Amino acid sequence: MSERMNRMIEQAEQELLHTYNRFPIVFDRGEGMSLYDVDGKRYLDFFSGIGVFALGHGNRELNDALKGQIDKLLHTSNYFYNEPAIEAAGRLKAASGMDRVFFTNSGAEAVEGALKAARKYAYLRDGHAGHEIIAMEHSFHGRTMGSLSVTGKKAYRDPFEPLIGGVRFAVMNDLESVESRITDKTCAIIMETVQGEGGIHPATREFLTSIRRICDERDILLILDEIQCGMGRTGSMYAFQRYGILPDILTSAKAMGCGVPVGAFLLRGKAAEHSLVAGDHGTTYGGNPFACTAVAKVLELYEKLNLVDHVNEVGPYLTDKLEDLAGTRSDITDHRGFGLMQGLEFDHPVGEILNRALDNGLVLINAGPNVLRFLPPLVASREDVDEMMRILERSLG
Repeated sequence: MSERMNRMIEQAEQELLHTYNRFPIVFDRGEGMSLYDVDGKRYLDFFSGIGVFALGHGNRELNDALKGQIDKLLHTSNYFYNEPAIEAAGRLKAASGMDRVFFTNSGAEAVEGALKAARKYAYLRDGHAGHEIIAMEHSFHGRTMGSLSVTGKKAYRDPFEPLIGGVRFAVMNDLESVESRITDKTCAIIMETVQGEGGIHPATREFLTSIRRICDERDILLILDEIQCGMGRTGSMYAFQRYGILPDILTSAKAMGCGVPVGAFLLRGKAAEHSLVAGDHGTTYGGNPFACTAVAKVLELYEKLNLVDHVNEVGPYLTDKLEDLAGTRSDITDHRGFGLMQGLEFDHPVGEILNRALDNGLVLINAGPNVLRFLPPLVASREDVDEMMRILERSLG
């Protein structure tokens, strides 16, 4: 590490609240699949800022669209309409199959809105409050008080109790566990279609289709959190589309803006028609022209680049490479995921592997203490996978 970078890190530790254990690198710029630190060292990016940079770094068409909007209009508030929000909402509806869109500033805010919509639906249906939500153990939905309340990691929740009440936790892919927690008060079931932070655990087809059936039978809303696993990452525009079902409420963010902070929750059918109305929910910045220009252009580029088809070409190649690696190492105990959202589970913590990978010029991250997570930009090529594997094998020792 250069003296310059060391000084910058020391200053950051003096200026910023220490809520992250950051890696000792100061990134300066990005280009395609590459990141460069302030010393000019190149890193292959197989993390994409927690699945954000689907288009890679520095996409010229996206940048030009954002620059053009800066010179036109940045903000009006939601007391008025703006053209980018209208276009972005239309494209997002077409991509997801949902009926209504509410733009937020982040994924956690999208979860907050989804929870409010579910409880408002039950309130209108039953004429009273006091309803409950079922969430999954090992899930992650965000750090705000509401999203934390449905995050299935007790250690994250304990210091901030009491959170919002009426949340029961069930076991992912265990239908009996979910059924045992349903009561007459249950208004919604929230889950990630593929658990990300919890270790890359996809829902099984039998589990998710059964949850959809139960929700239909009991008039319970199904909320699917696709903040990380959505936007083409698993080989369909949204992961639930692989299962042949639709949620009642969907949360989306991260790759929606490819670096611009933006999220959304989307509602369908009865959830869209009989939940939030004027005055129930709002945001100053959500849906502003700048963020929605990003969403509209990103979705346009997904179509132009046939990005989902590309994931279905490169994803299986990554799968084969990781399977081959797992077959050669006794310390790899499992390989999970699909598309360009995959994980390798080890029988030991992976922190040192991550550090050696960074030393060797590869950006990876974990998903829990024992899982290496692979979330490259969706524009990654087979050659990028090959380069990643060479660096990873060298980093494993």
